[in-house]
Amino acid sequence: MLESVTELPFNKHVGIQKSSTGEGLLELPAGERYLNHIGTVHAGAQLALAEACSGEFLLHCFSNKRDMVPVVRRVAAQFKKPANGRITAKINTLPAVIEEAQRKLQTKGRCLLTIGVDVHDEQGQHSLSASIEWFIARSTSA
Repeated sequence: MLESVTELPFNKHVGIQKSSTGEGLLELPAGERYLNHIGTVHAGAQLALAEACSGEFLLHCFSNKRDMVPVVRRVAAQFKKPANGRITAKINTLPAVIEEAQRKLQTKGRCLLTIGVDVHDEQGQHSLSASIEWFIARSTSA
């Protein structure tokens, strides 16, 4: 079973890694390859980190559900300020939301779960708020 979303080929390619500072769950290091045309962190890099962070959080919340198949259904994002340098993603979802999704998965075999993620840059600027909606179902092949 997957231990971390950092093991996924795309996330490896992009450079997503576990947070080195403990300020968040995952991060992208500072680097020229993440920059856009105005020299700040590209929107796509921030969205990739936010989605990966929500997936990492799912792994923690549903670690006892080896037959779980999560798929991103919808992403909503609001860019707040330009990001510079290393960016870090944090979860802002309440435990009650997770508990309800776990109950639905247990009773119905599927659920929808929206996970909120905030991205901050190395200066502490809040650069992105995102909501990632996951469809989660029990695998029929397990």
